Amino acid sequence: MTRQSFYPFRSEGAKAEYEAFCRDRAKAWPVASETMLLDTASGQTFVRASGRITDPPLVLLPGARFGSLMWIHHVAALSAHYRTYALDNINDVGLSVSRCDIAKPEDYVNWLDEVLTVLVPEGPLSLMGISFGGWLAGQYAFRFPGRVRDVVLLAPGGTVLGTSFTFVVRILLLSVRITGFGDRLRRIFEWLFRDAVESGGAPRAEVEEAIEDLQMADRLFNLPRPPWPNVIDDKGWQGFRVPCLFLVGEHEKIYSAKAAVRRLNRVAPQVKAEIIPGAGHDLTIVQADLVLSKVLEFLGERAPVVTPAA
Repeated sequence: MTRQSFYPFRSEGAKAEYEAFCRDRAKAWPVASETMLLDTASGQTFVRASGRITDPPLVLLPGARFGSLMWIHHVAALSAHYRTYALDNINDVGLSVSRCDIAKPEDYVNWLDEVLTVLVPEGPLSLMGISFGGWLAGQYAFRFPGRVRDVVLLAPGGTVLGTSFTFVVRILLLSVRITGFGDRLRRIFEWLFRDAVESGGAPRAEVEEAIEDLQMADRLFNLPRPPWPNVIDDKGWQGFRVPCLFLVGEHEKIYSAKAAVRRLNRVAPQVKAEIIPGAGHDLTIVQADLVLSKVLEFLGERAPVVTPAA
């Protein structure tokens, strides 16, 4: 497969602009970090690592069309207890570059396994993802349960329930290449992240920043569409034995939060499923402290005891 040197960007100038943006935005990363570009069969994957190397590993997967920097408001709390690895998903916004066709769910899972084999070659790891990243985290845990100590699914796409008709229509309308992309994007985000928008202050500012980032990404990147997240059937959930935390906002728009929790309670009672009040798909924005406290409590129940070096 022949690709231009600036792939997945629209031009060399677009690549340079995005790289400069990342350098500037990364200045706000609240803790010490190191970056790496891992080379595997599927491509090159950008990783931002924080926390003590001796702490248990926690891999963070972002939502679609967002990169590793989306964890900038949460990494301080997480890396105080874990060695965090925030990834730029392959075939998505960020600095990861695929070198082969990656289109099917299994392609994404295989890519992630290649990366995790390099990052954490021995022992199990913790995995957390949001939205599309939550779907991918769930897919990986189902496929490679022996590699995962525990998994956190934050409002994952698909996975538990199919996507609502209203959400599908809005996304399809957004993908139509006509004028007014910015206005359509804003309307979708203000609908999807309504709790954060209405709360004002810092949550509203985060939504505004996300809208600006997506507008920039649309201008700079030339990306394939990600696969539509699938739903795991009853048999799959019943056989799932990786400790799992599922968190969803009560006002979630991509599916019914209550119906999702009811289904998990029915077919997979071993999964810890909870609804976050006063939030929708923006649960990590408008209820960040509550979500982080639940995540850290859940992960801490299985965290290995690490003996400090002499």
